[in-house]
Amino acid sequence: MPDSDAQPTDPIAVGSRVTVIRTSGSRSRDTKPRVGIVVEDFADTVLDDTELGRDWAPVKRWAIALDDGRLVFASEGGLKLA
Repeated sequence: MPDSDAQPTDPIAVGSRVTVIRTSGSRSRDTKPRVGIVVEDFADTVLDDTELGRDWAPVKRWAIALDDGRLVFASEGGLKLA
């Protein structure tokens, strides 16, 4: 019988193949979907914007090595499994 108190695990983890989702706050002109592999999860170090005392330059949780060789960063909700 499954444990009813178990917390659901995040399906995205280091090593996951993902598509980077362009968010409304993105300043990039690149609108094509980009696929890569998650290489780092900074969940333990991400601060809430209110803790930073500013609303610009939000901290990104995920580091993704794109298939085209670039390293990009995405926030929570900025990725989907590829």
